[in-house]
Amino acid sequence: MSSPANPGAMRAMRARSTWSLLVLTLAGCTGQPPQQASTPAPNLPPIDGLAQCSQIGMASWYRGSSRDRASPQDLVAAHRSLPFGTSVRVTAVDTGQSIVVRINDRGPFGRGRIVDLSKAAADQLGIRRDGVARVRLEPVEWTGGGCPLRQAQSD
Repeated sequence: MSSPANPGAMRAMRARSTWSLLVLTLAGCTGQPPQQASTPAPNLPPIDGLAQCSQIGMASWYRGSSRDRASPQDLVAAHRSLPFGTSVRVTAVDTGQSIVVRINDRGPFGRGRIVDLSKAAADQLGIRRDGVARVRLEPVEWTGGGCPLRQAQSD
């Protein structure tokens, strides 16, 4: 068996093949995003045929509306794009407790939130002490065609 003519060239070739294998291995790891575990939502009866129309995310609460003169006891909420006056069932995913609120303001402006509830709504839903909760939104009545929450998610 003879020794290689150029030992430096052999080392360089081995280093390139090692790096190539490493790059291919790492590229294979990034091909698919990691799957997130989802929390199963409690079973609720269908609402006017809109059972498939819902949005799940985090809710917070706020002190009042800048848009209209809602009483502190009104069950109202702010959403980024739902039409004003839309009635929405808000269900706390962890407890299954739900209330119906009327959209009367724009927001929330906190990152990762889908709805801001009035103080009274947060009290009735039992989330005011914690400040935030994972909720599911479902329209109670909607005659505009399609799912208003799907339209809201794409905005």
